[in-house]
Amino acid sequence: MSGDIVPSAAALREAAGLSEELVRGIELSQFSLTSAALRAARLARLLNDFSHEELFRYEASGYPSEAAGVPPKVWAVAERAGRVYEKKVKDEVNRYAKLESIEQLEAQIEAAKIGLDAARDASISVSNPNQYVSTHANGMERLRLHNELKDAVKHLGARRTFIYSYALQKNLELRFSGIAGDAFSRIRELVDGQVGSLVPSAIAKFNAIYENLQSENPEDWSNAVHSCRRVLQDLADALYPPSDKPVERGGKKISLGPDQYINRLICFAEDQAKSERTEAIIGSQLHYLGERLDALFRAAQKGSHSVISSRDEADRYVVYTYMIVGDLLRLKASV
Repeated sequence: MSGDIVPSAAALREAAGLSEELVRGIELSQFSLTSAALRAARLARLLNDFSHEELFRYEASGYPSEAAGVPPKVWAVAERAGRVYEKKVKDEVNRYAKLESIEQLEAQIEAAKIGLDAARDASISVSNPNQYVSTHANGMERLRLHNELKDAVKHLGARRTFIYSYALQKNLELRFSGIAGDAFSRIRELVDGQVGSLVPSAIAKFNAIYENLQSENPEDWSNAVHSCRRVLQDLADALYPPSDKPVERGGKKISLGPDQYINRLICFAEDQAKSERTEAIIGSQLHYLGERLDALFRAAQKGSHSVISSRDEADRYVVYTYMIVGDLLRLKASV
């Protein structure tokens, strides 16, 4: 958990329930995004993650600024929230921050929609001598409103993703941190005992993972995480081989090529799961872990030799991998 003060057992229990509720609520659009930000702030407070508590309060209320600009402390929070962006003005690249609250962003979207509707409905008299000027002005206004709407929708989507990622990460941490050592040993024994018959190369990779986690070198921790990605790739090849033909799921075409190993594992889970809840849980966990493993892999490809900051971070990825591999093996056994 984040923070220097260990949360109480009662706080951890409440946080576990709240994180599950928050993840489900965002996925199913059960409450407003402002409400989600306030719930995320409470989740952070329960976990003594005070930096994120402040961040989510700003998301709900807006980021404060002064006549001289944004205070450095607030700017740092906005950067952490992904609200800082770059814009080139007269050959000079400047940095700006979106300071509006989530509610203000939603209001901007509604106002832009209303403005666009009004602009589309605006009629110009044929006898009007300024018809060209009026038409041109109307077109420019529609373009401005369209760009404003597009920007606000994009930014609001980024806010939803940020809150959801935090809630999902904490939900996974809370679920796995409460597992006793013997419980994880049983899962590890299951995986080690079954994965070899399906993916023989996985045994060697898991052994390499254990060895790398024992090292004091951060590069070895990163190598352990990269091995987790390769285990999932090999498992995907065995459970749902790559294909150059996409499939349609949920009204969308899903690519199933060699690099789309997460898509293939999710398709396998969807085909084999006996309940929608099991399918949804495994699918969300695969999305979460896959996106992060791929991001770390891309960073390494760009020359960042050490992309894992601590052994604890590497441990979490290994635990997540074991849990997901165990779930997939159980689905395979039920076929």
